[in-house]
Amino acid sequence: MKLLPLLCCLPFGCVLAADPIPNPKIDYVGFTSLAANLEKTRETNRVSEDEFIRLSKEPGTVILDARSKDRFEALHIKGAVHLAFTDFTEPALRKLIPDTATRILIYCNNNFENEPVNFASKSFKVALNIQTFINLHAYGYKNVKELGPLLDVKKTKIEFEGADAPKS
Repeated sequence: MKLLPLLCCLPFGCVLAADPIPNPKIDYVGFTSLAANLEKTRETNRVSEDEFIRLSKEPGTVILDARSKDRFEALHIKGAVHLAFTDFTEPALRKLIPDTATRILIYCNNNFENEPVNFASKSFKVALNIQTFINLHAYGYKNVKELGPLLDVKKTKIEFEGADAPKS
């Protein structure tokens, strides 16, 4: 008789508790548990446009852009530093942001509209902000604030820079 893996039911559904093809470097249950545990923290750490701008001007604050290098170089929030989400590792993060207590402001494509190339919308269920927030916490960064609203690139008070930034 074949035994089936146990199910672990979380607020947003059930996941396998035992992976049928184990890999000690992949922990889906741990990820979903972390995501569920961070849900309220993330919600209280989403900030308005004005709050994002205010916090970005405070000393020691880092604006992190986790989009691709090409999109970052073309257009990003003024003063942001770049580390592509695909390059998140503990050494890479510690090199860029050595102190895990640093306030980190994050944003993604889904925070901006009317810029279909450099801020192309992603599926809302997997917006980069969600993954970035969870991953930063997993690496020990607990002071992460996320730009909350959807803003028009042409009307926002947030300043941009990069090759495709409007010339003033």
